[in-house]
This record gives sequence, C-alpha cells and structure tokens, in this order.
Amino acid sequence: MKTPRMALAALVVCAALSACGGQGAGDGGPAPSPSGGSPVTDATSTGPADPTAAVPPPSAPTKTPPGPSLPPGPGATTLTGTVEAGVEPGCRLLDGHQLVGGPADVLAPGTKVTVTGQAKPDMMTTCQQGIPFVVESARRG
Repeated sequence: MKTPRMALAALVVCAALSACGGQGAGDGGPAPSPSGGSPVTDATSTGPADPTAAVPPPSAPTKTPPGPSLPPGPGATTLTGTVEAGVEPGCRLLDGHQLVGGPADVLAPGTKVTVTGQAKPDMMTTCQQGIPFVVESARRG
C-alpha cells in the first residue's frame, strides 16, 4: 500500500516542478517572441522627443575672485603648498591630504595654493593615499 502512495506523491511533485519551470525565461520578464526578436509591449517612452533638449547648455567656468576670502567654517583647517598628482587618475594631494572637491582649474598639479576645508579621515574614496580633505575654498598663492 505504501508504494502507490509514494509513486503518487512523486508524480505530484514532478508535475508541480515542471509547471513552474516552463514559465518565462526565469527572469520574471516576458517570454521571447517566436521570431527571436524582442516582444512588443504597451510601455510608452518616457524620454524627450528631441534628444538634444535633454542636454543642458554648458555653463561658464567659475573662477575664484581675487581678494579676501570668507572666514573658514567651524572646524576648518587651512593648508598651503604645491598640489601634487596622486597615483590614481584625478587624485590631487597637498601636505599629506587628498583634496576632495574644489575648483579643478585652481587645484591643478604643480600649482601653489591655499585651501580651506575639513579633514574627513573616515571618508571613503577611490584614491589610495592621503587623508581626505573636503575643500571649502581654494585660491592660488
């Protein structure tokens, strides 16, 4: 009597598994069309009709005005020295600190600068050297 029950249970499990395995491609998306192309959907495009309309006009680069700068914020530090290139592309170093943010034209490698900002030793960056230093203001000098 046990053998027919076991066979019946195995048959039910196999039928259930084969029914689940035949739906879609397993990714939850629609099944491919018989022609091999993408299926036609009812989704409407959300992009703009004119692809050039999505591109904002370029803005003029901002320059740090000459003269006195604003006082540093609370906890700010001022560093002075020559900017050096880091080992990773786009990384800039000054006095053992990795400069994060600030005007790229002022903080170019080889430029003598004075920067004001805050050290953020817990900040994660892709540069592999220096203590991250978030630049609030920078000027040549």
